Amino acid sequence: MSRIFTTSFASVYPHYVAKVEKKGRTQAELDEVIQWLTGFDEPALSAHLAAGTTFEDFFADASLNPRASSITGLVCGVRVENVEDPLMQKIRYLDKLVDELAKGKSMEKVLRD
Repeated sequence: MSRIFTTSFASVYPHYVAKVEKKGRTQAELDEVIQWLTGFDEPALSAHLAAGTTFEDFFADASLNPRASSITGLVCGVRVENVEDPLMQKIRYLDKLVDELAKGKSMEKVLRD
């Protein structure tokens, strides 16, 4: 079991925010990406952040977007579509979306619209 599974989502979220803001994107755009992937609206996301929910519980509570499987590419040298562990794959999906947002892709492309 990977250590990230028991890490709180709230402890990583500020790093996601810093990454996208450093590249000129906003926290609101990040939250939109998280909502697209997980189905969490703003109150639900805020509740998970306040509760210190682990990644394991965060994704267990999520309603993963049916188009999430269209997220492909490399994250940390690993192809997200080839990750075997379902939870790790969901975490990598989120990482990939954050990377795409930070790299300046349009929201339409990030959200696979």
